[in-house]
Amino acid sequence: LNRLGMADHITAAVEPDVMLPAVAQGAIGIETREDDERTRNLLVPLNHETTAVCVTAERAFLKRLEGSCRTPIAGLAQLAADVLTFRGLLLTPDGRDHLDVAMTGAIRDAAAIGDDAGRRILADAGPHFFAKHA
Repeated sequence: LNRLGMADHITAAVEPDVMLPAVAQGAIGIETREDDERTRNLLVPLNHETTAVCVTAERAFLKRLEGSCRTPIAGLAQLAADVLTFRGLLLTPDGRDHLDVAMTGAIRDAAAIGDDAGRRILADAGPHFFAKHA
């Protein structure tokens, strides 16, 4: 809404410490063919490196959990002073039970941080996490 000049329509901002967003929320992705070097080169100036690093961690978390846009999974990666901080959350569909994780590390390890966070959640969840509230 801020970018659209409609900030006056905001009644309350929901901060990440109140509710984590969905993985890669607000990031714009453009998919290209792997062998289309010309198009990929045209897109280089559009890449926002900070966003790319954060989304890499968030998507690795989602991938490890085998999540989709229909799975109650949240994740947020943030950069500050060359340190990546990741927070992730897995909820049961009814929201009664949840597991969370927080990790920090080097920017170059973004994918590993997200993947490791997913592994930790899976270890804590056990095989019947979703079945408990089905």
